[in-house]
Amino acid sequence: MSEIYVSTDIEVDGPIPGPYSMLSFGSAAYLADKTLIGTFSANLETLPDAESHPDTMAWWQLHPEAWQSCRQDLQAPATAMANYATWLDALPGAPVFVGYPAAFDFMFIYWYLIRFTGHSPFSFSALDIKTMAMVMLGKDYRSSTKRKMPKRWLDDLPHTHVALDDAIEQGALFCNMLAECRP
Repeated sequence: MSEIYVSTDIEVDGPIPGPYSMLSFGSAAYLADKTLIGTFSANLETLPDAESHPDTMAWWQLHPEAWQSCRQDLQAPATAMANYATWLDALPGAPVFVGYPAAFDFMFIYWYLIRFTGHSPFSFSALDIKTMAMVMLGKDYRSSTKRKMPKRWLDDLPHTHVALDDAIEQGALFCNMLAECRP
């Protein structure tokens, strides 16, 4: 079974799942050749008894359009995650979670999948674009930022802090890097 690279971005109201909520997520499913085979996105109702972190909410004040986008057409987390798991299971290959940074985005997605569906189609693994850049560039991790990446890796796609937009942009970046490091 071939791998499907599921570039995923999330938007949240705090630093960890549970005490804080995932507000929105978007995934873009790519073949290794950068063919975009599908997308999924959802805006979520906040968790009962969860709070918003003041630092995160201060960041949101700087991005009012993205905030407004992630607070429309809200779905119950259980519904959204069940639909997401069904979408992932229907992909024509094994889904591989891809994120930038994967540790943060995957932490929320995995927690929500386990909490609301009881399983994760990704298993418990995630591929981090920044770590891949570190290896390919031969630089330190903290020096492997998008600003220091070769322009050839970066397509002219927006980074809007709208989850699906960012997932598409980061998926294209990953596929460009993958094409360069494979023979």
